[in-house]
Amino acid sequence: MTGTPAPEAVPFFDVTDPGFSITSDAVHEARERSWYARTNYGLAVLRHAEVAALLQHPLLRQGSVAWPAHNGVTEGALADWWRSWVLHQEGEEHRRLRRLMNPAFTARAAAAMAPGFRALAVELVDAFAGSGRCEFVSEFAEPYAARVITVLLGLPESEWPFIARESAVLGLALGVTVRRDLDRIERALAVLHAYADEVIADRSRRERDDFVSRLVRASRDGDRLSGDELRDGLVLLVFGGFDTTRNQLGLALQSFTRHPDQWALLAERPELGGRAVEEVMRVNPTVRWVTRQALADFTFQHLDIPAGTTIQLWSESAGTDPRVHGPNSFDLTAERQPHHGFGGGVHHCLGHFVARSDMAEALPVLARRLRDPRIAEGAVWLPDSGNTGPVRLPLTFSS
Repeated sequence: MTGTPAPEAVPFFDVTDPGFSITSDAVHEARERSWYARTNYGLAVLRHAEVAALLQHPLLRQGSVAWPAHNGVTEGALADWWRSWVLHQEGEEHRRLRRLMNPAFTARAAAAMAPGFRALAVELVDAFAGSGRCEFVSEFAEPYAARVITVLLGLPESEWPFIARESAVLGLALGVTVRRDLDRIERALAVLHAYADEVIADRSRRERDDFVSRLVRASRDGDRLSGDELRDGLVLLVFGGFDTTRNQLGLALQSFTRHPDQWALLAERPELGGRAVEEVMRVNPTVRWVTRQALADFTFQHLDIPAGTTIQLWSESAGTDPRVHGPNSFDLTAERQPHHGFGGGVHHCLGHFVARSDMAEALPVLARRLRDPRIAEGAVWLPDSGNTGPVRLPLTFSS
């Protein structure tokens, strides 16, 4: 680790500026001058070593709980639901909720579903591979992510269009336009809450061998999951499982269009699917920053950090830090230090095994069937900060 720069050398970024990009040359140049920057949300940590250390720091708590408030949303349906997230709990309450949700997200569960993920990817690609073009988000990423979550939670697979539509709107809550989009977000949240109530009522009348039924049982005995926790948790699982996978698949295609040699390698060696996921998430993660908040005053790298300070750990900047990863490159066969696309510490992403598995199965299928992909005119992207990804991604390719 290096010392803290003089105050006048510390860069500042307005991350709400529509022209700001967290993956820009300006951010990467700032990383060479300073291990951190200041932003209108707090501190931003730019280097791999400091991000890794702060993810484990005992005086930091999960910080995205304050995200709505940072954007002027302090009450109402979104603020209430946001506070309920297992991600935003600490201590025993956090451990209790994770214990209830863990069974659906184990490595064993993910491995058992891998053949189904592969079959689903083949089915979706079959529908457009012969045409030489597709709109990747609506024709692959959305139905794939939504159908995976229905299978995972035991929901009717035919309901994936509804889940995709409402979850996509709810996903705007993770971006810097949350205040502007609040009415749309809260309408989608109300629709998903009503859907969760229906599913829960159905499982209460007639239990099945599925994850939702296990949660319903936990609301009656065992760890005592309350009715609100059950409903809010189910909406979070539906939304979270869909939004991140859809976005990350689109970002994967963006990365591979920039590195066609690696796409060709993946087509030849499908066993590299897992490595492809890790490499994409290192250089192009949908979660552009992981947030922490200081529980007390402390000093890090000679920098005094007051209690309550918001600290953003910029995952792409850390993932491309040349101090750790060498010159900027994209190589499925390279040995890498761990990336931070799934967060870290006790708040490490609950669904990382499933996310890794479903994408590791999908990407080799796509590589074999979509040769030489190019992004065509008309691509539309979410802002390159917070959580990002394509809204529309037209591709051309040879088959």
